[in-house]
Amino acid sequence: MVRAGGVLKLVVLVCAFLLAVFLVLQLLEINVDFKWGNMIPRSAHQNEATTKTVRHKCGLSKACPAGHFSFKMASGAASVVGPKICLEDNLLMSGVKNNVARGLNLALVNGKTGELLKSDSFDMWAGDVAPLITFLKEIGEGTIVMIASFDDPATKLNEEARKLIAELGSSMINSLGFRDNWIFVGGKGIKTNSPFEQHMKNSAETNKYEGWPEVLEMEGCIPQRQD
Repeated sequence: MVRAGGVLKLVVLVCAFLLAVFLVLQLLEINVDFKWGNMIPRSAHQNEATTKTVRHKCGLSKACPAGHFSFKMASGAASVVGPKICLEDNLLMSGVKNNVARGLNLALVNGKTGELLKSDSFDMWAGDVAPLITFLKEIGEGTIVMIASFDDPATKLNEEARKLIAELGSSMINSLGFRDNWIFVGGKGIKTNSPFEQHMKNSAETNKYEGWPEVLEMEGCIPQRQD
């Protein structure tokens, strides 16, 4: 009986030891899991912050340097979707704002502050070129001029109107024809041709839409007037 009792005690001790080891291992596992649980969300937040896309003004692909205005614009799509003109994250003209129309769409901006001074549209298919000429002649020195075409921008354009637009820095205005697409940023008093200009001819061989070329898009940074 004594020997049997000793064996029983030994078995109990071994079982108690194994139970203690098991509990210690369980506690260690819980602690490890807790630490990893703290690390995983932190890592996920870091990755989320790293991969989060930074949005620039007007949706530009990169930010403009100090002393420049961010702009993005698009010509109209055939005779269906109107053009868009955005400056410093402000949508100046668009179909959504209901302030664009067939022909030439112009936005005048203060060259120092970026404030919209005036915007208007001129029908160059069935309209009169005289109001456009008056509008162009009244543009003040140092004003940024943004122009986007829609449908037909050129049928009613005459030599005087083209000359006034060329004086704003356009090098392509004299080539603008029936249903061409054209976008342009220039300024009153500019001394050289503007780098911000795109022109696509209406051509049956290359047109994306039936009777109209594809939409033109342009973005960039306009130097802010300092004087």
